[in-house]
Order: sequence, then structure tokens, then C-alpha cells
Amino acid sequence: MVKFVISGGRPLKGCVKISGAKNAAVAILPGVLLADSPCIIENLPEISDVVAICTALRELGATVRFIDSSTVEIDPTNVNSFYVSKEMTQGMRASSYFLGALLGRFNRARVAPPGGCDFGVRPIDQHIKGFEALGAKVTIENGMVEARSQKLGGCSIYLDVVSVGATVNIMLAAVKARGTTIIENAAREPHIVDLANFLNSMGANIMGAGTNVIKIRGVESLHGTTYSIIPDQIEAGTYMAAAVATQGDVTITNVIPKHLESIVAKLAETGAEIEQFDEAVRVKMSVRPRKCNVKTMPHPGFPTDMQPQIATVLTIADGTSIVTEGVWDNRFRYVDQLTLMGASVQVDGKMAVITGVDKLKSAPVKAVDLRAGAAMIIAGLMAEGTTVVEDSGHIDRGYERVVEKFASLGADIHRETENDFIDSLAE
Repeated sequence: MVKFVISGGRPLKGCVKISGAKNAAVAILPGVLLADSPCIIENLPEISDVVAICTALRELGATVRFIDSSTVEIDPTNVNSFYVSKEMTQGMRASSYFLGALLGRFNRARVAPPGGCDFGVRPIDQHIKGFEALGAKVTIENGMVEARSQKLGGCSIYLDVVSVGATVNIMLAAVKARGTTIIENAAREPHIVDLANFLNSMGANIMGAGTNVIKIRGVESLHGTTYSIIPDQIEAGTYMAAAVATQGDVTITNVIPKHLESIVAKLAETGAEIEQFDEAVRVKMSVRPRKCNVKTMPHPGFPTDMQPQIATVLTIADGTSIVTEGVWDNRFRYVDQLTLMGASVQVDGKMAVITGVDKLKSAPVKAVDLRAGAAMIIAGLMAEGTTVVEDSGHIDRGYERVVEKFASLGADIHRETENDFIDSLAE
């Protein structure tokens, strides 16, 4: 078990560079399976989800070679399997994207349901609706999702709800289908645009990514490419929130400010001073945060993946804030951990009422999921005393060198494993 040990009370100061986007990487890497020659993917984040997907690609028969820590060459030409086992998907939400990629390549896919964070029901009904509209038959038996078709064909699909996962999977399956596919009520997140740009660089014909209507004209084949992943907006937002929480002064580099607009707007509402540059933002905070209300929504609204982080900032805000979750059913499971640290939060369904307290106090807490884990780091940085964040392996799924990056900003934080803890008791 991995633990993060944090001594709080230090304002964060300095500069931190943002890594490649986790949510883009986990869609683009399975997409490599659609190519008929090698691809080089640059600006990959060094996170456990990327390692898991690369391991699964090797199991399928691809050759995976890391050129350096953030660049990988993948040759999918010898892939001869459409089967992704439960062992390969455990703990990895993005495994569902193998369904679309393998269906697009082989007209058949057999994939175990995804793992990853547990914060409510994650139905794949919209994914299935898309596959069936393309001409595939989908069955779920013995804990496996199987899709098969003689030949996929273009179609028009209206998603009943805005779904990033379904949008990604339909794009992957449709790029080599006969005819034209139109996805209406499509997700508009930056990583949807990044996936479309990646596929287009391989010879796909995708238009409208970033809007709610995506049009895909099927092509016969896709070739290899070299492609660089966009910066991670959620990693950037996390360090921005941490700067506000600790009354710090942090410059975040290697960002696309356009992707951060909703985050900037809400942090500014709390009283933060934010300067934006071409590829950087600077966040300064010198006062107690002000209250504000937040509702998460699909892009371009406030991202659900930033909800735990901003809620944690608001636990010490002056006044009462309301945070409403507009995407997932049960994303407030981390609130129990904040109340252990003295926060005053009342949850009613998809709404949390947060009454700001003067300060948080240290306590042993758990990272119940990836983004909640990031929130626990922020809470530990805010709190008096030493906070231990257990189950911190969740955080490594989406944040590259998170301990080292926070330490470079002056945080007193270090990583311990269970063996480290046992050794310390023996001394």
C-alpha cells in the first residue's frame, strides 16, 4: 500500500510544468490499433494508467517500445487478438476504449468491463447503442462485453446523454466503417478534439470535434503517425486549486489557457488573482477564499474531474458554498474524509452544502478515487499538522510524479510504502 505523508501550512510557491493529458492518452493509445504501421506518441504522462494500457497492447501482440519516459513507439501490425481479459482491465476505466478500437480493426471485440474509480454507476448503454447503430451485435455474457459485425456501416446516432466514453468509442469504431457516421449530442471535451486530431493525422476524415455534432467519413485504412498529446487541463487545475488553498503563488506552464476557462472563472470568484499567458497561468492568493457555488457540467462547463479539488478549497472559504454534481451519481464519497479533518459538509444526493471553517486539521484519510486523492493532497497541504493519505495508488493513475512536483513548489510531502512503514517501526 502506498501512503503520502504531508505536513501542511506552507504556501506553495514556484513553477510547475504540466504533463500530457491522461484522458487524451487513454483514448489515443487504443486508437493506435487502427493503424497499419507504427505510431509514435509524444508527451505521454508517466502514470499507471498509461503503463496498464501499454501492457494490454503488448498482450494483444503489439510491439511497444519507450523511446524516453514520455515517448512511445507502438507497432500494431502483428496484433491478432480481439480479446482483452479481466486481468488486463482491472483498475483501468479506459479499457472500454479497446471495444471501439478492436471492433474498428477486426469487426469484433471481446473486452472485460472497465475498472477504475468507483463513484457511481458507469453504464455503457450509450456505447452499445452506438455499436449497434453501426451494425454490430453486442452481447454481455460471463462478465465479458462482446461486439461483432460482418462489416460496420455509417449511421446517425443521437446520444441520450452527453458521454465522453461513448463519443470516443463510436469515433474509434466508425473511422473505418463504410459510409458516413454522424454523432449528435457528442461530448466536446478537449481530449475528444485531441483524439480526432490524432486519428485525422493517420488518414481519418473526422469533422466537427469540439462541437456537439461530429461527422466521420469512413476510410479504407489508417497509416502510422507521430503525434503529441495535449497538456492535461485537470492536472493544471489541481495545481491551481492547491495554490489558492495554501495562499500561494504558482506559475503553471505547458498549458492551453482556453481549456482552463471554467476553472479560472471559479477560482477567480474565490478571490484568486490569475494571470494568463500564451502557454502558462499564474495563480496568486493572499486572502481567505470567498464562498462560491459550483455546478459540474460537460465541457465547456466546470469539469467533474475538478469537483473534489474545488470543494476542498471551499471547506475553508468565508461563507457557505453549494457544489452540485451534474455528471456522476456518487462523486461525494470523499466528503467523509474531509469531515475527519474538521470540514463542515452536508451532502444531499448530488448536492453538497459546504460551510467554511477557519482551517482543517490533520488526520489519516484515504484516496477513495483518483481525483478525490488529489483533493486529499490539497487538504493535507492546507491542514495543521501531518496528514497521511492512504490508498494513494489511485493518484498515480492520473498524476505524473505528483509528490516530486508538489515538493518542488515547497510542499512538505513524501511517499511511503507499507514496507517503509514497517521498517520505521522496527528501528
